[in-house]
Amino acid sequence: MRKFGYLRVSTHEQKPDRQIDGLREICDELFIEYASAGTLKRPVYADVLDQLQPGDGLVVWDLDRAFRSVVDALLEMEKLRDRQIHLEIVNLRIDTETPSGMLMYTVISAFAEFERRVLSQRTKEGIAAARARGKRIGRPPKLSKEDIDEALDRIRRGSTIRQVAEAFDMAPWSLSRAIKRNSEARK
Repeated sequence: MRKFGYLRVSTHEQKPDRQIDGLREICDELFIEYASAGTLKRPVYADVLDQLQPGDGLVVWDLDRAFRSVVDALLEMEKLRDRQIHLEIVNLRIDTETPSGMLMYTVISAFAEFERRVLSQRTKEGIAAARARGKRIGRPPKLSKEDIDEALDRIRRGSTIRQVAEAFDMAPWSLSRAIKRNSEARK
C-alpha cells in the first residue's frame, strides 16, 4: 500500500512547510498544489487521484486542504471508497473506514466549510471597511501622478501607447488603465 500526501496552499507566497513536516514521515510521495480553495481545476489533485490504486491511501494534513465544501468532501470520499482508496486526515486522526469515523468526517467537513465561508466574509468586510476609510487595496500603482503626466505629454507629442509603456517598463494595457484611472480621479 502506497500513501500519497496531498498538500495545498492558496498562493506561491504561502509556505506548505507545516504540511510537509506533518506528512513527510508517513507518506511515500508528496504532491503540492498552489491553488485557492474555491478553484475548480486542481491538476495536481487530479494527477494524484489518477495514480492511486486500490489499497493505496490519500493523506492530507487538514480536511480543508483537499476539499472545498461539505458536498465536495462527501462526494470525493464516496469516489475514493468505491475505488478502495483509504483517506487519512492526519491532523484530525480520523479513520474513514469506520461508521464513527465517517460521522466525524461528515461533521468536520461541515465545520471546515463554515470556517472557510466565515473567513471569506470577514475578509470582504475588512476590505470594505478599509475602502470606506479611503485605503487603497491591492498593489501600489507603478506610476506616480507625475509619471502619468509625462506619459500623456509623450502621447500628445506623437508617441504610441506601446512606445510609452516600453519606456516605463510596463504593458500597454497597464498604462492605458493608469491613464484612465488618473483622469477619473481628477473629475
